[in-house]
Amino acid sequence: MNLRDKLRAVGGSGQPRNPAAPENRDAPLDCRHLSEIRPPEEFPGAADLTGETLALMTEKEMPEALDPRKILYLDTETTGLGGSGSVAFLVGMGFWTDRGFEIHQFLMRDYPEEPALLRHVAAGLSRFDALCTFNGSTFDVPLLESRLLMNRMDRTCLGLPHLDLLHLCRRLWKLRLGRCNLGRLEEVILGKPRLDDLPGSEVPQRYFSYLKTRQDSLLEDVLIHNAQDIASLCVLLNHMADLYLHPEKIAFSEDVYSMGRALEKTRHPENARRCYTLARRGKMGTEASRALAVSYRRSGDRERAAGIWREMIARRQGGAEPYIELAKYEEHVRRNPEAALALTEKALLLLCEPGLEDGSAVQEMKNAVQYRYQRLQRKLKERNA
Repeated sequence: MNLRDKLRAVGGSGQPRNPAAPENRDAPLDCRHLSEIRPPEEFPGAADLTGETLALMTEKEMPEALDPRKILYLDTETTGLGGSGSVAFLVGMGFWTDRGFEIHQFLMRDYPEEPALLRHVAAGLSRFDALCTFNGSTFDVPLLESRLLMNRMDRTCLGLPHLDLLHLCRRLWKLRLGRCNLGRLEEVILGKPRLDDLPGSEVPQRYFSYLKTRQDSLLEDVLIHNAQDIASLCVLLNHMADLYLHPEKIAFSEDVYSMGRALEKTRHPENARRCYTLARRGKMGTEASRALAVSYRRSGDRERAAGIWREMIARRQGGAEPYIELAKYEEHVRRNPEAALALTEKALLLLCEPGLEDGSAVQEMKNAVQYRYQRLQRKLKERNA
């Protein structure tokens, strides 16, 4: 057997190639492209999303006249959890259209197809005004950026205004739910648990098995998992937007209180107060009342803040804090040191109750109230002398 025969035996089936269809060695490799359109009724509110609503949800600057059709929802499936060796072998991208929600997936069937996949991703990103991911600011975007860099490709396509739903969801639901991964949010918040879903931890091994066997069936669950992630991003974002516009729809006091805190971070104090007022009716009543009073005080409306502190005292909420805050108000705003002294004395008595834990924070508060009490006493003596 000569060298040519040996190479032919090692290289494949040994069948002669069709001379009518010569191999084009200069043709660029392309990755696999899959697409689908899901019906619009599965994405309620998607057509009504506006930049103004998004401004309530995030402190990041968004396009003022944002078209919901110009938001790209992106998710990657990778060969690892990060690092220089990790590669995004599947990138899914979805967007809202007049026909429904369109999903495109680009699959790298082998490592030489990575440049083709990245070209499709870059071309897709260039058509949109905003990006939406789940933990993309920490994982997906840095990974794609590093792969574009490794392939000497332009990375400016990743500079879109970015909505990372993981952080927005944590602000809204972590107080009540604790863990806020996408699967849990689908089940608890959207009421749509996944059935027979492939765990994300098994995705890399599925891909490596596919590279060895070339069995397309190994990736079917991965493709379904990725497509559902993308669709859930759109549903979740629009569900959150509806709650921000209508916080009275929120059933749990923890969630509406958390929304108030989030709205303060995005510099919407009036909307935050609306949430705090709603949250005062539930189990977060004390925390919501305190936050509402502080918000009014920061805005300069000391009278309304004082009214909230008085209501807290009447409801026996907040321990010594409302007495301390009212004492400050009486002394510095109403110039009534006698009333301030009486309120300070009540605060001191509450702080000295035997059932109260004597931690460092409580001790510091005791010291501050004791100092205020002695200072007010001296002030009254000097005035009456």
